Amino acid sequence: MQYYGNLAMSPAHKKPLEQPPQRRPQMPPANRPRRRSIPLGEKLLYLLTVFVFVAVSSLVVYRYAGLYQMNREIQTTTSQYEQEAELTKDLQQEINKLKDPSRVEKIGKELGLEKAGVDQAITVQGAGGQSATALAP
Repeated sequence: MQYYGNLAMSPAHKKPLEQPPQRRPQMPPANRPRRRSIPLGEKLLYLLTVFVFVAVSSLVVYRYAGLYQMNREIQTTTSQYEQEAELTKDLQQEINKLKDPSRVEKIGKELGLEKAGVDQAITVQGAGGQSATALAP
């Protein structure tokens, strides 16, 4: 009789009988099949295969490490080149600013220099009170 309602009302379940684990009877040593070991030649072949695999893997990793290092050097050199190019650009702008004729003329007037005509003499006064005169070409 099956009962699908309240478990409190269901009949008690029967516990299965516990059986001890069964062991296989051991064969006498003379009849037992023996596990064979791998022959020495096959072991050496496996060892050689593993060695070749490790060597090739090491070579590939070494090459990738060299490529990575070279790439880092290229990036560093490129960065330095860009910094130097920026510095060169800034210095060229400063040179152009310092070579401006109106600026040179203004500084010359501040120092007491006069603009020479075609047949005029050029007079330069030094810081120690010395003066020098030259004819313009």
